[in-house]
Amino acid sequence: MTRILAIAALLLGAVPSAALANEGGGGLISLDKSIVIQMINFGLLLFILIKLLYKPLLAKMEERTQAIRKSLEEAQAARAEAERERSEHAAKLQAAYAEAQAIRATALKEAGEEQRRLLEAARAEATRLVESARSELAQDVRRARQDLRQEVADLATTVAERLIRKSLRDEDHRRIIEDAIGRVDRVS
Repeated sequence: MTRILAIAALLLGAVPSAALANEGGGGLISLDKSIVIQMINFGLLLFILIKLLYKPLLAKMEERTQAIRKSLEEAQAARAEAERERSEHAAKLQAAYAEAQAIRATALKEAGEEQRRLLEAARAEATRLVESARSELAQDVRRARQDLRQEVADLATTVAERLIRKSLRDEDHRRIIEDAIGRVDRVS
C-alpha cells in the first residue's frame, strides 16, 4: 500500500513541475483548474481502488498465505508422525524378530533336551529289558536243571524199583545207584 501512495505522490508532484516547465509553449498538460480536479479525481479513484480492491486482495493473499503456511505445518506434522510411526513399526518388527529368534532358540534347546531325555529313557529301558531277560533266562535255566534233576531222580527210583523187584544182588544195586548219581552230576 505504501508503494501505491508513493507512486501517487510522485505523480502528483511530477505533474505540476512538468507543467511549469512547459508553461511557455503549450505542452501536454495545461495548468488550470482542471488539473486540480483531475488530481482530486485521481486521488478518489486511488482511494476507492485501495479500499475496494487492494485491501481485499491483500486480505485474500494473507488468508491464502496463512492457509498455505498451515497446510505446510500440517504436512510437516503428518510427515513427522509418519516417520515416528515408521520408526515405531520398525522397532516393533525388530522386537518381534528378536522374540521369534528367542522362541526358536528356546524351542531348539527344549527339543534337544527332550531328545536327550528320551534317548536316556530308551537306553535305561533297553538296559532294564536286557537285565530282565537275563534274569528270566537264568530262572528258566535253574528251573530246567531242577526239573531235570527231579526227572532223573524219579527215573532212578523207577529203575531201582524194577531192579529190586527182580531181586538183584547188593552189588548190582550199588552199581545202578552210582550210575544214576553219575548221570545226574553230568547233566548238572
